[in-house]
Amino acid sequence: MTRLAGSSKLLRAMNESATLALLLDRGTLTRGDLREITGLSKPTTSEVMRRLTDAGLAVVVGHTSGGPGPSAEIYAANPAAGHAIAISVRETQSPHLCAVLCDLAGTEVARADVTAAADPVPAVAGLVDDLSRQAGLVPGSARLVQLGLPGSYDAAAGVIRHIDVPGWDRPGLVDDLATRLGATVAADNDVNLAAIAERHHGVAGAVESFALMWFSGGLGLAIDLGGTLLRGARGGAGEIGYVPVGLGRGADRTDLTDLAGGPAVLALAAEHGIDAATPEAAVAAGTPPFLDALAERIAYGLAAVAAVLDPPLIVLAGDVGRAGGDALADRVTAALRASTPLDTAIAATGVTEDPVLLGAQVAAQHALREQIITTLRDAAPAA
Repeated sequence: MTRLAGSSKLLRAMNESATLALLLDRGTLTRGDLREITGLSKPTTSEVMRRLTDAGLAVVVGHTSGGPGPSAEIYAANPAAGHAIAISVRETQSPHLCAVLCDLAGTEVARADVTAAADPVPAVAGLVDDLSRQAGLVPGSARLVQLGLPGSYDAAAGVIRHIDVPGWDRPGLVDDLATRLGATVAADNDVNLAAIAERHHGVAGAVESFALMWFSGGLGLAIDLGGTLLRGARGGAGEIGYVPVGLGRGADRTDLTDLAGGPAVLALAAEHGIDAATPEAAVAAGTPPFLDALAERIAYGLAAVAAVLDPPLIVLAGDVGRAGGDALADRVTAALRASTPLDTAIAATGVTEDPVLLGAQVAAQHALREQIITTLRDAAPAA
């Protein structure tokens, strides 16, 4: 009898988690829809929906009408069943934390932008509490926090590498944040998150795989392979700005950042008589000769990406990629084809919002959904 009871509880939990996953994926469904999709019996489906609604995980959002017989209740996952926070850590003259609190449906509930303090733990904790108050939630309600970092997170070592924001390279920081917040804390490179935004809201939604090249003050690369990001053994995949250019050593060593990073773009613009305060302003005001020269430098870096990965698409993103738009993308395409036998599609980013924060929001929403489904599935004891 114990085995049967345990098996019954486990099966019930599996049915509930599978049904919740369907509601999250499909949006709205009736019990009839659920029976057709899952093959569950009518009594079992009714019991599953009763338990999900009683637990606050599902809600009735309407009723069918116009057909024969009584109307049927239309169910959806309850957006208020869980909340997550996306935080973009920005390298600026005064480091900033830009954050969004979203519900289970991914809808923005609250937003904040604060100057980062020297110690990230109280700074992030204060930001999370402020967002919770804005949203009318009890502090500590957020189940998950997704960080977008201008660096790479080595999860095995517990350290954020290649980051210039004071305090954020301290070993154990992510674990300390999780302890302080009482929530799951995930960390990812900002360019990887920009690629997630491009996959879901930009020009890369229809391709199987793509690479995203980030041009701003520095350079970065994200590699999306069938919807999965390549992060590397220590989280450092995509740090393309460090790739050497030529055979120089020591002080004579140059890399791709020296060729196409922000300072290099401004220097190239000055050579063409363009006086601009930022690289993106220089590109936006750029003359054809300047854009052609910049495209040749960008194509130099993309040649290695295209030759190694052979992606169906490379997206030009970051402040410079967005400012250059289609005009720069077309020139980079021409420069790449003129210097190599490679025929890779190049496109300007299609994301108009802050790509890092948007990508962090998408990642946080998906992780929150998986966390809730997993918790529901694991709630039953093993037989």
